[in-house]
Amino acid sequence: MRILFSVLLVAFLSACAGTPPLRGTGDLALIIERASGHVTLANTSTRQPYARIGGLGDLSHASAVYSRDGRYAYVFGRDGALSKIDMLEGRMVKRIVQSGNAIGGSISQDGRIVVAQNYKPGGIKAFDAETLELLAEVPAEYAPGQFSKVVGLADSPGNKFVYALFDAGEIWVSDFSDPRRPVTQRFPAGQNPYDGLVTPDGRHFLAGLFGEDGVALLDLWQPEKGSRKILEKYGRGEEKLPVYKMPHLRGWSVAQGKAYLPAIGRHEVLVVDVATWKEVGRIPVRGQPVFVMARPDGRQVWVNFAFPDYGKVDVIDTLKGQVAHQLEPGKGILHMEFTPRGENVWLSARDDHKILIYNTENLTRIGEITADAPSGIFFSSRAQRIGF
Repeated sequence: MRILFSVLLVAFLSACAGTPPLRGTGDLALIIERASGHVTLANTSTRQPYARIGGLGDLSHASAVYSRDGRYAYVFGRDGALSKIDMLEGRMVKRIVQSGNAIGGSISQDGRIVVAQNYKPGGIKAFDAETLELLAEVPAEYAPGQFSKVVGLADSPGNKFVYALFDAGEIWVSDFSDPRRPVTQRFPAGQNPYDGLVTPDGRHFLAGLFGEDGVALLDLWQPEKGSRKILEKYGRGEEKLPVYKMPHLRGWSVAQGKAYLPAIGRHEVLVVDVATWKEVGRIPVRGQPVFVMARPDGRQVWVNFAFPDYGKVDVIDTLKGQVAHQLEPGKGILHMEFTPRGENVWLSARDDHKILIYNTENLTRIGEITADAPSGIFFSSRAQRIGF
């Protein structure tokens, strides 16, 4: 009996040795290493990495979304690849190449459908979140034989996806209630919508316009009213600056009933009343804003910039309505991500090959993680947010 017990104990310990340590799914981060085709997985509480995964292809413009339970991340690569990552086991589950050129994707409200937005061929493709089986495709054919690049794809309630067609100047809403037979509505938007976002309550979709001043707004509760243009006059009649990098609306901020948006080609952050969708102010910043992101409590808005101001970050105090702090944390600050309750912010410093971690209250650096040319940072807490 004693020998049998010893054998069973050894077997049990051996099995445990090969099992990944237990960890909660709501506390994890995925870091894109844009130059090497790797992602690094980290714990947001210990601020330490626990796995590194390669073989993801071209990640020069990559993004990620999460399954409802936060266990799986879906990474969309520039080369059209879609990779499913197990965040708990620290491994790639499956990788498929679904297009020639892609820049992002989204996941449905019920978590069953993963959708990729594609430049080439223009359109969206829907996949089963469990198996990555292709379910349906919506080509972005806006005129006979003419296909548009798709940008700004976001999930919305009812298993619908909203996105903009850059070349067509339209907003499309595809309903995937029947995943294999989507139904699509089309709405005029304006000249060259370059990115889009869904408001945190899932009601409105905004598409920034590159070809003209203004932002296209679609009320998803009342789509029959069509889209309308807001902020039509910002920058009009003023000298325009060259645009070094397109701003990203997905990191937009809402605080105290106001939205904070990057102004295209200007050294300003636009402040908009979300009740009326009218501009109520502008905040000067030190460069062309790329990401304008609010701390979860809305008290701070952090702004990073396009070339030549890659190394700067401005922190806006939303109570005062002005920049309160100016930081130069590292070289090539490409992305920012707040911990779920906002006590820390992680910054990717591409040219320093580091993730820099700051305390948002006193603005001190409290940690760093080594990564090869990091760009996007995606926390698993995104699994519980509309439009992320």
